[in-house]
Amino acid sequence: MTTHGDPATRSGAPAVATRTGPPDATEEPSATTGDDSLPSALSGLREAIGATRYPFALPSASASRHTATALTDQLDDYLLPRLARLDAPLLVVVGGSTGAGKSTLVNSLVKARVSAAGVLRPTTRSPVLVCNPSDAAWFRQGDLLPGLTRTTEPSEDPRALHLVTAPALPAGLAFLDAPDIDSVVDANRALATQLLAAADLWLFVTTAARYADAVPWELLRSARARGAVIAMVLDRVPAEATDEIAAHLAEMLAEQDLGQAPLFVLPETWVDGQGLLPEAVTASLVDWFARLAADADARAAVVRQTLDGALAALHPAVAELADAADEQIAAADALDERVRAAYRGAERTAEQGLQDGRLLRGEVLARWQEFVGTGELFRTLEARIGRLRDRVVAAVTGRPAPATELRNAIESQLVTLLRGVASEAAESAYTGWKAHPAGVGLLDPALAHPSDDLPQRAERMVRDWQRGVLELVRVEGGDKRFVARTAAYAVNATGLAVMIAVFASTAFIPTGLEVATGAGTTVAAQAVLQAIFGDQAVRTLAAKARTDLLSRVRTLLDAEADRFLSRTADARPAADVGDGLRRAAGRVELARHRSGLSAAGDSRPAVDEEGSR
Repeated sequence: MTTHGDPATRSGAPAVATRTGPPDATEEPSATTGDDSLPSALSGLREAIGATRYPFALPSASASRHTATALTDQLDDYLLPRLARLDAPLLVVVGGSTGAGKSTLVNSLVKARVSAAGVLRPTTRSPVLVCNPSDAAWFRQGDLLPGLTRTTEPSEDPRALHLVTAPALPAGLAFLDAPDIDSVVDANRALATQLLAAADLWLFVTTAARYADAVPWELLRSARARGAVIAMVLDRVPAEATDEIAAHLAEMLAEQDLGQAPLFVLPETWVDGQGLLPEAVTASLVDWFARLAADADARAAVVRQTLDGALAALHPAVAELADAADEQIAAADALDERVRAAYRGAERTAEQGLQDGRLLRGEVLARWQEFVGTGELFRTLEARIGRLRDRVVAAVTGRPAPATELRNAIESQLVTLLRGVASEAAESAYTGWKAHPAGVGLLDPALAHPSDDLPQRAERMVRDWQRGVLELVRVEGGDKRFVARTAAYAVNATGLAVMIAVFASTAFIPTGLEVATGAGTTVAAQAVLQAIFGDQAVRTLAAKARTDLLSRVRTLLDAEADRFLSRTADARPAADVGDGLRRAAGRVELARHRSGLSAAGDSRPAVDEEGSR
């Protein structure tokens, strides 16, 4: 193997980096020491992340779902099983671009054809893990990467982990040949990223032709941010360009704060009949790994540094998830408020419609005139109210009147009003959601209009209110001699007059608008009711009837609003989910410092970069 640098200075076991931790960061990490232990804190964080949803289509939602999946995978695949067994074999995940020669390199390092290599891409369809026979039990039991099915035969299933043993590979060390990080197959790319996150050490393979590609550097920066231990292999380098290319790659690594990562440079060469690289080419790399396998302290340092880096990276990542969860709740609140504002406006419009005289026009006005008496009587009532008091009482208690037509007219006018305000509210709420990024995904075209059964429900509501008014009159007037319990007609007639008064004026005092729109109707209604109950009784009765009607209108409109609100309620995350994530991440950070892992190494690689360049 061609190296960049002086191989004579690269002897000895990989060096162990050190870091100064907090004063109490001296004890060994434990997987079983109570609820404040690191594994317990990680399990709590795993549960909090899994319970958090990002249902609303906000700009942060897609990235948050991806981050949550990646964190969950790393917790399950690496952090929890590795904490349970810090002395388990060191896992080296070999990753890189398409055609970089990863499989050929793995085969050459273990001196056996254990992973398929060839010109067809992708050659590695399912990951291949090769280890010493004495380490096979650890990888076979499935604690590490539990989502992958173990198999001893090559497989086309990307979720299968092909386990192979190689006696030439030293105990305590295992290689995992991952799919291409830039594979044309989406599942392969996702799996490659997942496997790299489960590595104790990344062995990143690139070529002289592709070392500057964007995708590898994006992953390398990600690994650097997590404090992962990284080694680089620059493959297929022309002899005449070795120094120039190696120097350029070294500069790029330094610019990304990866300058201390070991860099191995492999020249262009032929493979033998078994598809293996010549031993002279791989000798320095084989020796480097052999020294790492032979030094338990060096392996432990690699594990602890990568483990601590992954743990330290959890806190900022979870903080972003918590912020995104807060945005989800804020979006749900904003959507709900747009709906409530639309239907509050509908309630105000309905209430105004009960007071501005509009319901006393047309059919209701005509039927009311018929009900009170002849047109001549209606026109003269206002001027002759004092002399005709007794005659009015007789009219409403002693002779039949067209009550049914008046009641139907009142019902029709009210239903028309309710359908109008409900339609305006639905359109307003729909438009409000359509203008919000979180609302678009929740919309159904039917929401732009009132419910199909709104007219029927409105009719039932009005009839129920009318019956309630009659009952109110019966109860309030039960002790009056002219509205006896047996005088059903008197109750019906008085109830209808109360309904008319509700539509006329809150205080029963005709305003200019009411007189203009309802002619003498308001005064007639006032005269009828005052003749029966007197001024205070009239005011009290109408106020109760109006309050009851507005309450029923509110219930009807609330049911319409619930068509929107139920959608946000079904999707809405729990109110404290963001704080829950922050608390869980804080417990992990505290347990991390207490465990002593954070004192294991600094941000530099825990392996010796000597002997490679």
